[in-house]
Amino acid sequence: MKRDLIINTEWCKGCGICAAFCPKGALKVVEEKVQKVEGAGCVLCGMCEQRCPDYAIYIKESEE
Repeated sequence: MKRDLIINTEWCKGCGICAAFCPKGALKVVEEKVQKVEGAGCVLCGMCEQRCPDYAIYIKESEE
């Protein structure tokens, strides 16, 4: 099972709630949209997905 963090930038309003709850600091707000921080070591814990009020970020699971 493969897991990926997906950010729907069309739905993101840049509130930063997801970034504030990320235990690894793997998200940041740039130009009013959230982005992944390269090399920050996202552990796919789902805290960002749970906290996003606009459902703009989620963890996608797929068969590999």
